[in-house]
Amino acid sequence: MTLKLFADSACDLPLSFYEENNVELITLQVHIDDQEYQDLQNIQPEQVYEEIRAGKMPKTSQASPQRLQELFTELAKSGESGLYIAMSSGLSGTYQTAIMVKNQVKEQFPDLDLTIIDSKAVSLGYGMTVMALAERIKNNESKEDIIKFAQSNCDRMEHLFTIEDLEFLAAGGRLSRSSAFFGGLLNIKPLLHIEEGKLVPLEKIRGKKKLLKRMLDLMEERGIDLENQLIGICHGDDEETALVMKKMIEERFGTKNFYIRLIGAIVASHAGPGTLAVFFLKKPSV
Repeated sequence: MTLKLFADSACDLPLSFYEENNVELITLQVHIDDQEYQDLQNIQPEQVYEEIRAGKMPKTSQASPQRLQELFTELAKSGESGLYIAMSSGLSGTYQTAIMVKNQVKEQFPDLDLTIIDSKAVSLGYGMTVMALAERIKNNESKEDIIKFAQSNCDRMEHLFTIEDLEFLAAGGRLSRSSAFFGGLLNIKPLLHIEEGKLVPLEKIRGKKKLLKRMLDLMEERGIDLENQLIGICHGDDEETALVMKKMIEERFGTKNFYIRLIGAIVASHAGPGTLAVFFLKKPSV
């Protein structure tokens, strides 16, 4: 049976990925001044960075319930099975909305076969799981095996990142202001990770060089087979630092496979310019 894959635009994959891999795109919205934009459709991350540097503070909103209802109804009528991996429920209401809409559609179409999984991830931490799932669907793996893989991958996806200005996260409600207290201190760099789908500050480190080295130390401590797995690196319009990080990872772990992306419009609206994030699979829990 065909398995239809759904993903939302917060996974920071390019529009071409959805088109080439037959993945259904669920767009989130960016709001700048009084204008609403559909992520990847009529706004690109470069515009968001320009607006932020011009003093604007973009806002975002979750996927439209109406759009979810259309997509899930189409799936029910097609008789296909569906799998929707959603952005972390700790950072967006899209997952909860999708569950609600699924239940509504099932009232009219009781045979709707749709699995919805909370990725507990964002940006490429989410996107790399979507990429792996698309490949497994192409290889005609069973629905049960694909769903099991998705849940395992989401549980094991590690995020390590630094933000230039924590006020962006605090203003958008993604981080408490008490957690953002050290933002802006002289040459102090915050290091964060994601824990149970929520942003959690880890450490504050003085100096960029020490920060990048500390990220490598944590990769070594938490990761597994870093030489051979795909490592994701995302940046907030700072490709130079992303490439420095790539070289450091190559030299330390011998890693061969990287996927480097500009952070997308949704995440950029909350993280701002200068963000750097690294994504990899951690050791399985015992």
